[in-house]
Amino acid sequence: MPLSLRLAPSPAALSPTTGGFGAAKKQCRIPYSGVATATTTRIGFCSLDFVRRGDSSVVRCSLETVNVSVGQVTEVDKDTFWPIVKAAGEKIVVLDMYTQWCGPCKVIAPKYKALSEKYEDVVFLKLDCNPENRPLAKELGIRVVPTFKILKDNQVVKEVTGAKYDDLVAAIETARSASSSG
Repeated sequence: MPLSLRLAPSPAALSPTTGGFGAAKKQCRIPYSGVATATTTRIGFCSLDFVRRGDSSVVRCSLETVNVSVGQVTEVDKDTFWPIVKAAGEKIVVLDMYTQWCGPCKVIAPKYKALSEKYEDVVFLKLDCNPENRPLAKELGIRVVPTFKILKDNQVVKEVTGAKYDDLVAAIETARSASSSG
């Protein structure tokens, strides 16, 4: 639910040109309000929008949350990906970078879901490489879909390009064994 605050008479102190703030999206931690478990993480984002209306201004703060659970695949976007990776801590993170129109992506999707149920110590994410998420896809260096990125401690440690299930399993196993021995 958005929260609106009316500021009067002038919001000059909040103007981006005077060192205040403009539209911004900031991460904040949200206490999990349900039954706390070791398998659920809730990440929250506060969006602040500054709107001038006549001689006053409105600042809106809206809150969106993302639940990340082991044993399932979580859809991410350019705003939620890095906070979720950071929240994963020492866990291995596997990211499936796909597109809606990709045939091989659709073929491997059920197998990827099954892997998320098999490896409960790994966080499984998926990113639709649509125009809105292009900045993140570019940052991660995607060239073909599907591409699977395996991350540990906020760093890409392995990559599998194409719908190569056996290669993906081997990469996950390698990352897990390196994680448990290191």
